[in-house]
Amino acid sequence: MMWIEKGGPIVWILIAYSIVGLSILAGRYLQLMFTRRINLKSPISEWKDGAEKRIVLGLQQKKASNSYGPELRATAGHLIHKEMKCFEGGLKTVSVLANTAPLLGLLGTILGMIKAFQVIENAGGKVDAMALAGGIWEAMLTTGVGLAVAIPLLILLHFIESALTRHHWRLQQAAALVLETDLTESVEHNQEGETEIRQQSSEAAWGSNAI
Repeated sequence: MMWIEKGGPIVWILIAYSIVGLSILAGRYLQLMFTRRINLKSPISEWKDGAEKRIVLGLQQKKASNSYGPELRATAGHLIHKEMKCFEGGLKTVSVLANTAPLLGLLGTILGMIKAFQVIENAGGKVDAMALAGGIWEAMLTTGVGLAVAIPLLILLHFIESALTRHHWRLQQAAALVLETDLTESVEHNQEGETEIRQQSSEAAWGSNAI
């Protein structure tokens, strides 16, 4: 508590940084922890309700309306973005807090040093070394607090972002189950069309030869 009082308002702001940042990260961690993990190798009919199932059902519904190719892939990207949006909220705020905390601590140190040198100037250079050291110690305190706030936030933010990357990959794998089926059907459809064209060309050539 003594450190907080000596650090002044900058330390209180940094404490608020820490509380806000940790609250956001804790919320995202709990959200990820309670997210259902679906076995993508099992039949879709056996999947429990979750992000993966919502994406697959949405793509199947879009596909049923005769949407194929680029349009279906665009829908997949939109559905994945929609599912990820609820997890990504607040992470940019945490990034800003973590990156500005050391700068804010440095600002507190500079302001403290300015005050310390003002004391030296007012005293005409006759300043007690102990008093000067105490003033500098208080000024440096804000930099230490700023780093103590920023480092944990950056580490935890990296951990959450890595977990979100893995979750995003799972959603892409779920969407691929429908997209790969669509690609296979498109290839088969094109092959059937080419076969039909070749048959028609052969029949036309045979007819002309017969004449």
